[in-house]
Amino acid sequence: MLNNSTRIATLANFISLCRALMAIPIIYTLNYDGYEAVTFLLILAATLSDALDGWVARKSGAVTNFGKWIDPMADFVCIVSVLGYLSLVDRFPGWFLLFYVIRHFIISVSAIYFLNNSDFILSANWWGKWSAGVTSFAIILYIWPWNAFPRLKELVLLSSTFLLIISLIIYTKTFYREYKRLNL
Repeated sequence: MLNNSTRIATLANFISLCRALMAIPIIYTLNYDGYEAVTFLLILAATLSDALDGWVARKSGAVTNFGKWIDPMADFVCIVSVLGYLSLVDRFPGWFLLFYVIRHFIISVSAIYFLNNSDFILSANWWGKWSAGVTSFAIILYIWPWNAFPRLKELVLLSSTFLLIISLIIYTKTFYREYKRLNL
């Protein structure tokens, strides 16, 4: 298959879009007792789809500019929707939701600036990918805390925060290098 980086309709992009939409059934199942296993499986599927979409794109030669945008956007939509609901019902710390949204805003505004002013298209970094997975694990722990490890959910949330900060620093360095390249 020839790689056309401007394509939109690819299997990988469809997987990413489905991940964003998975927030709806996840939030729905969180509202009702007896759906814990379904909720867990939906969160697991959303988390695994984050690795699957990239793998499918690379294996099929269908890495696209749209895919580079929709993949982190799907992560953001799914995670923020679930975090927003959990924070609203006092089941997750609101400070993390605020931090997550501000971080994403900084990265998005910078990426849009460079997209509009150069040929630079931001790709996800592995620190950001790992932070999405660890954040998903933190969500699971806040929904179903392990009593055997009472501080585990806080430790995982702090680990996620650390990974998100590292990824933000890496994105900032990438943006700075691109800014210098444009202004030389």
